[in-house]
Amino acid sequence: MEAIFLAFILMLSMFLGFELISKVPATLHTPLMSGANAISGITIVGALLSAGSGQGAMATWLGAAAVAFATVNVVGGYMVTDRMLAMFRKKDGGA
Repeated sequence: MEAIFLAFILMLSMFLGFELISKVPATLHTPLMSGANAISGITIVGALLSAGSGQGAMATWLGAAAVAFATVNVVGGYMVTDRMLAMFRKKDGGA
C-alpha cells in the first residue's frame, strides 16, 4: 500500500513540475533553473543522511547515488549562474 502511495506522489510531482516549467517564459528559464539547482544543496544534506543511516546496503548505495546526482545538479546550477552573470559584466575596452 505504501508503494502505491509513493508512486502516486512521484507521478503527481512529475506532472506538476512539467506543468510549472512549461509555463515559464524563455527569458526567465535560466535564472529560475539556476536558482532551483542551487537549492539542491538541501538534497545533498538529505542524501548524506540517507547514505550514512546504517539502514542497509541498499540505503547506502541509493544515498551515495543521490549525493552524486545532487552534487552534479548544484555544480551545474552554479556554472549556469556564473555564465549568466558574465553576460552582464562590463567588457574592458583595452586601448
